[in-house]
Amino acid sequence: MRIRTGDPNRSSSARGAADVVDHTREDVTARGVRYDVVLDAAGNRPLSRLRRILAPHGTVAFVGGEDGGPVRGGTDRWTRGLVLQLFVGQTLRPLIAITRRPDLLTLAALAEAGAVTPVVDRTYPPAEAADAVRHPESGHPRGKLVLTV
Repeated sequence: MRIRTGDPNRSSSARGAADVVDHTREDVTARGVRYDVVLDAAGNRPLSRLRRILAPHGTVAFVGGEDGGPVRGGTDRWTRGLVLQLFVGQTLRPLIAITRRPDLLTLAALAEAGAVTPVVDRTYPPAEAADAVRHPESGHPRGKLVLTV
């Protein structure tokens, strides 16, 4: 199985990926390659395009709802995926995170030990919090946005 990540500035081995695609230069859905598992963390690709790169019995997990729908907002994409998977051989599931204190403590310990390194795109002082909220709308951040306190 080949894994793709959208951060070409980090080595693929550091991310556990065998292949890296810079989404600003190349559309992964236009390559004709099929994958067993696709994680769409940005929510910016329509399910129809994600299904084209998914193996016949593959799984796509997606976060977000494209731009949302007129009736169900961001859950529109979730509903379409859950219904569509009933008629195709692919699994199309929303990814819902549940935050638990023990998990966060483990993650903090791993970060402090240097076992995981968060990718930070930009930091903002509190006075620029509105800019931090607008930043994702201007394109794709290359990491997390941090509000300093």
